[in-house]
Amino acid sequence: MTPTTEAVAERRPAYLTELAQGTDRFHEPRRTDCPWCGSGRLRTRLRTTDLLQHKPGSFVVDQCRACSHSFQNPRLTPEGLAFYYRDFYDGLNAGHSARLLNAQHSARRSARRHRAAARTLLALIEPESWLDVATGQGHFPAAAKEVHPYTAFDGLDASAAVEEGRRAGRVEEAHRGTLTELAPALAGRYDALSMFHYLEHATDPREELKAARTVLRPGGHLLVEVPDPESRYAKLLGKWWVSYFQPQHLHLIPMDNLSRELERLGYTVVATDRREAHVPLDLTAGLALFLGHWLPSADAPWRSKAPTPLQRGLRTALTYAVVPLVAAAYAADQLLAPLAGRTRFSNAYRVVARRNTGGPGRDPRLTEA
Repeated sequence: MTPTTEAVAERRPAYLTELAQGTDRFHEPRRTDCPWCGSGRLRTRLRTTDLLQHKPGSFVVDQCRACSHSFQNPRLTPEGLAFYYRDFYDGLNAGHSARLLNAQHSARRSARRHRAAARTLLALIEPESWLDVATGQGHFPAAAKEVHPYTAFDGLDASAAVEEGRRAGRVEEAHRGTLTELAPALAGRYDALSMFHYLEHATDPREELKAARTVLRPGGHLLVEVPDPESRYAKLLGKWWVSYFQPQHLHLIPMDNLSRELERLGYTVVATDRREAHVPLDLTAGLALFLGHWLPSADAPWRSKAPTPLQRGLRTALTYAVVPLVAAAYAADQLLAPLAGRTRFSNAYRVVARRNTGGPGRDPRLTEA
């Protein structure tokens, strides 16, 4: 749904008042070392603007030459994160965000992906209780219930969406807040915990993994899915690679780094997968970001004035004109999906780890699909 002129106009004074103070204040001091391994050997991997909502500001992603961890540097402050998240998942641009994130997936296809992810644990454990972190309205638990009919699914989310999921019957209990805040109260309650494309948004991924270990019972399983910074699509598309997702993605963690960290924290990695984790959207989303950058600007409250009728008309005409290009990109994504999932073009990976009762270790049966 497109934001109305009235809704944009209502928000404009508040946004412009904030922006009058500049955007530098939204950033922490730049780091000179890697937050993952502490090395000072950094290189600039990406410089970009906000390609999602086109709010003012610029962002840098650095990469550690020692461990290959990539991270936003300088990182946004809590106030900066609040500013750039505002009106994205809800508010003005909720409909636009849903189209950007789900353009490739009908609800049925999304449910198929959810069920496939749930089956990952089926051969390892039949959990009595499962917590889905950043669950939103609980669509993953609803689909996973078809695979694990005897499992009680709960959801955790910082937004009110989790309450909607509970009211709709998709989750039994709704926990409102962050995992690190709520972990002590949920200690030892769950046999399984899932994090789908959540860890890259966290200010401190290690603390999230520690909190997950607190919540899990001994022998419980953690399922993590994140973007793969080693995907060849990242090189091919550059700043138009949607998984950079600036300014929201704060960390891009290579699979080996995440696996080693899980072992250090007292998990045993039992499975990894790139094939099923791949989502065929790179070309389509990359084209959408490119077009969104170059098309005449849409009306937004962070712009000093509304576009003229001529500018609105030109944007509408050009948007319709590029529909065949977007359709061709979509077809290419679907056609290449089987190949991409089996090669390093896969744009995401999945790790399943078991919470140890004692010290860390690595399961010799580790498999990668």
